[in-house]
Amino acid sequence: MAESVLLVLVAAAVAGAAGFAGYALARRVARGGRELGTEAEQARYTTLHLATRAAEHLRGGIGAAGSARAVRDLRDLLDCDALALAGPVGVLALDGPGDELRAAAERMAENARGRSRAHVERHAVRSGRETLDAVAAPILVGGEPVGAVVAFSRSARPGLVRATGEVARWVATQLELAELDTSRAALAEAEVRALRAQISPHFIYNALNAIASFITTDPAQARELVLDFADFTRYSFRRHGDFTTVAEELRSVDGYLRLERARFGERLGVTLQIAPEVLSTIIPFLSVQPLVENAVRHGLEAKEGRGALAITATDSGAYAIITVEDDGVGIDPELARAVLAGQGAGEHIGLRNVDARLRQVYGDDFGLVVETNVGSGTLITMRVPKSQPGRATERMSA
Repeated sequence: MAESVLLVLVAAAVAGAAGFAGYALARRVARGGRELGTEAEQARYTTLHLATRAAEHLRGGIGAAGSARAVRDLRDLLDCDALALAGPVGVLALDGPGDELRAAAERMAENARGRSRAHVERHAVRSGRETLDAVAAPILVGGEPVGAVVAFSRSARPGLVRATGEVARWVATQLELAELDTSRAALAEAEVRALRAQISPHFIYNALNAIASFITTDPAQARELVLDFADFTRYSFRRHGDFTTVAEELRSVDGYLRLERARFGERLGVTLQIAPEVLSTIIPFLSVQPLVENAVRHGLEAKEGRGALAITATDSGAYAIITVEDDGVGIDPELARAVLAGQGAGEHIGLRNVDARLRQVYGDDFGLVVETNVGSGTLITMRVPKSQPGRATERMSA
């Protein structure tokens, strides 16, 4: 009898523990659901997540390999049975079964390119046992059709028609952004070419003259200068990468200054103070060298007697601070402001060019700061964030 009572009590305890565990688990599940948000919040998150992921695939343009990955996310976004993304000619990507759908998408896309809004047609699927409605919307960039979005569904409800049109407009926006990225890259390359053109005529002529003056009097020095000249021009005219490191840029600056000291002799004094912590910081290619050349060419060359040039690179927490200072003839402050605004004289193209590229890469808060006055020398400060924009490292080795 006692044993029976004991068994009953044990069974009751086990059942109670199991019930409590189940209750606790149910509470955790319910609490987890609340932490994920309401159904409406979860739906909004899913929509934004799919749109963001598709945007990443489309930023290379509609003809890029990313179209196949983007169309899968867009299909989930529209919740349709199949989706096709067409370009100016032909279907680029289809997420869904059957060659028959591709043929239908080709026809629908061709019709859509001549329209300004979504339209609906019906097409038999390959099995022949059911039909799918096809909704096509043109992708218009600058008012011109560049492709189409074609969605297939068992029922083309008005909501799907409107949503397909919105997706087509969204894709058009991503393509416009891709074109803007391409234009910015082309502009950056054009600006670097402008800097190279500025370096080319003036500096090369003076450097070669300086080298020639040492050929008979000091052949060893002439050979060293030839090597400096080769290293400098190789760096300045390299064909890859929009970015470099502070160390690489300063190495090129050092070669440039050795050539200029050969020309100026004792008239040019140079001081460098570089913090090792900033040497690996990534900066726009040819952003320090033009500032140094501006100081030598426009500040010190016109000065009588000895001139001093100081270059510093310091660690300032999240930023690297680079300064180029000379005690030369200086610039009228109004002229300096006009130069940075793109309205000044062409001889200071290096300042304007570097300032514009810094603002383009990092934002308007990171333009050059120029402190100068006539007869008082010039101090130029460049502030660069150590945490670089997403594509800087990729573009550095592109």
